[in-house]
Amino acid sequence: MSLLSILLEVSGNVGQLGAAIGAGLAVFGAGLGIGKIGGSAVEAIARQPEIAGNLQTTMIIAAALIEGVALFAVVVCLLIGLG
Repeated sequence: MSLLSILLEVSGNVGQLGAAIGAGLAVFGAGLGIGKIGGSAVEAIARQPEIAGNLQTTMIIAAALIEGVALFAVVVCLLIGLG
C-alpha cells in the first residue's frame, strides 16, 4: 500500500470519529441547556408562584429552540460522517 492510500483510509475513519464526537457533544450540550432551563424555572416558580404560567410558556419555547439547534447539529454531523 502506498502512503497516500493509507492516509486516505485513516482520514476517512477520523472524519467519522469526529462526526460521532460532534454529534455526542451536541446532544450533551442540549441536555445541559435544557436541564439548566428546567432547574432555573423551578427555582423561579418556588420564589414567585404567581408567574408560573408565563414562565412555563417561556421555558417550553426556549427548550424547543435548544432542541431544534441540537437536532440540526446532529444531522450536520451525521451528514459529514457519511460523506
